[in-house]
Amino acid sequence: MSTLVITQVKSANGSNGRQRDTLRSIGLRGIGKSVEKQDSESLRGMVHAVRHLVVVEERASGEARTDDKRSEAE
Repeated sequence: MSTLVITQVKSANGSNGRQRDTLRSIGLRGIGKSVEKQDSESLRGMVHAVRHLVVVEERASGEARTDDKRSEAE
């Protein structure tokens, strides 16, 4: 199963309340913040509703995160 890395790249200011609620439901709290979620139909629907505010990367489950500070320290 793959995961999606979702990053908010635009402000939610000026968007409607449902779009702001969708961003919160995904787990995004501001510009530049990212979350990694299991891929599912419901998540893809939420991402579709706010596609103009986010960038999505698809990642296989076994891949390591490139921004993981713990792996750099070792």
